[in-house]
Amino acid sequence: MPEYKAPLRDMQFVMHEVLETEALYQSLPGFEEATADLINAIVEEGAKFAENVLSPLNQSGDEESCTWSDGEVKTPEGFAAAYQQYVENGWAAMSADPNYGGQGMPAFVGSVVSEMVGTANWSWGMYPGLSHGAVNTLEAHGDEEQKQKYLTKLIEGSWTGTMCLTEAHCGSDLGLLRSKAEPQADGSYAITGTKIFISAGEHDMAENIVHIVLARLPDAPEGTRGISLFIVPKFNVNDDGSLGERNAVRCDSIEKKMGIKASATCVMSFDGAKGYLIGPPNKGLACMFTFMNTARIGTAIQGLAHGELSYQGALAYAKDRLSMRSLSGPKNADGPADPIIVHADVRRMLLTQKALAEGSRAFIYFLAQQGDIVHAADGERAKKADDLLALLTPIAKAFITETGFESANHGVQIFGGHGFIREWGMEQIVRDARISMLYEGTTGIQALDLIGRKVLGSGGQLLLAFTGLIDEFCEANSDEAVAPFVAALKQHKDEWLELSMKIGEAAMQNPDEAGAAAVDYLMYAGYVTLAYFWARMAAVAQAKIVAAEGDTSFYQAKLMTAKFYFDRLLPRTAAHKQALLSGADNLMQMPEELFAF
Repeated sequence: MPEYKAPLRDMQFVMHEVLETEALYQSLPGFEEATADLINAIVEEGAKFAENVLSPLNQSGDEESCTWSDGEVKTPEGFAAAYQQYVENGWAAMSADPNYGGQGMPAFVGSVVSEMVGTANWSWGMYPGLSHGAVNTLEAHGDEEQKQKYLTKLIEGSWTGTMCLTEAHCGSDLGLLRSKAEPQADGSYAITGTKIFISAGEHDMAENIVHIVLARLPDAPEGTRGISLFIVPKFNVNDDGSLGERNAVRCDSIEKKMGIKASATCVMSFDGAKGYLIGPPNKGLACMFTFMNTARIGTAIQGLAHGELSYQGALAYAKDRLSMRSLSGPKNADGPADPIIVHADVRRMLLTQKALAEGSRAFIYFLAQQGDIVHAADGERAKKADDLLALLTPIAKAFITETGFESANHGVQIFGGHGFIREWGMEQIVRDARISMLYEGTTGIQALDLIGRKVLGSGGQLLLAFTGLIDEFCEANSDEAVAPFVAALKQHKDEWLELSMKIGEAAMQNPDEAGAAAVDYLMYAGYVTLAYFWARMAAVAQAKIVAAEGDTSFYQAKLMTAKFYFDRLLPRTAAHKQALLSGADNLMQMPEELFAF
């Protein structure tokens, strides 16, 4: 397994030089203490925890996996101790509300730490990671009593949280769910039903688990309009905050999975379990979106994490592994062969990994900042940030996980036959990465959300909000060194708008046209979005070189990687364009009975 090292220089470049983090948080009420020095100190400490505590448990956790016995789950050796250290060091409370025990740092900083935690050990990171969504949901929709009783413990980290949506007969179509919530005389509800694929639904790392559960009230309307949201603790909580008796919720089994084996994926049964309504009746899905959007950005981080870890492993191997000679002449004349990093195809894969990881990092950090603006600002500034989040979240979730999986596979390829062998750890990254394109809404679901709800559903207004940012950047950057990037970005931005109009017009005649175009449209949008962030990074790097500030070699590498992205990866948009314009007939005209074998 690659020995993870946090890419602190690149993280600082994105945070401070590209996204100007300190200036942003000085302008947001409540975040004035988030200076560059403080953020760097937090991130550097997070790097030590990720590198020294979590990374060594990554491969061993995969090999040992979780074990289930009579409703109880045991996590791999070292996981529980690492979690206690995480809590004792205050990481769980870092970005939470100070009124309930949090430290009040921007969620942006939490996202940066989550990247390091997840890259070091994604399975472990899912246990505290699911709690962040529960915290956000309770902060936004819980009443004061619920916040005092549950939120304080979740923020402290002594309890963890889950999200319980999926049932065996319904995945993304939550309108089909059957779990019931019967009102009780004491104001609580008896929750009955079975949920599947519940990450961290049962484990031995915290004293209580707070499940956030979707269920139906007896008089609820059909479909998604009739779903309510409930708090269901593993152990009931007494009025004084102490733990009471075990609630009627049980882990019936854990899944045997392709990857993330050290993360318990549970089948949870609720047999009249005591629960408490969060938010208004029959408005649970709207409340749950607080949780789901957090989770979708968190899943985008997974795509970045696996791409980064695979790149680190592949780069070290490519510099060390000797095989054949460079086509342009020996580069390691004193050795029997050249290191494989001299070969063009190996560099193609390494640069693809590097460009996708560094571009995705800028994209995700930008999204995290928009979330803080929505939280802390008001008026038009908050609305603009919220609009950007609405459009870009499905792109980030789907595109970054798809390309992260591509990068993970490149890592195996660079290792050759050794990449297929477990001891090197590269195949684990591929296995762990595969789920990211499935949970929190598959790539297809994200694509339908993007084209249907966000672009066509807003009459193009959400898209125009982002393309307006691209226009502002292009107009402000005329330096000769970045002019080719700006020109290509502008051309693709214009084409993105044109394609959106064409899909909209076609969908008015045949709704299947939107579904047929959706995934290619999202991938097109992803490549253009990353082009925007690469152009921004290139502009900053060029300005630093001209001003002779900082490490020139670092900035030169940025410009070279930007060139690779624009020359080698952005052209993939042409294939996506051709595919999405081909229409729905080539997908829909074949009769079902001809799908035979």
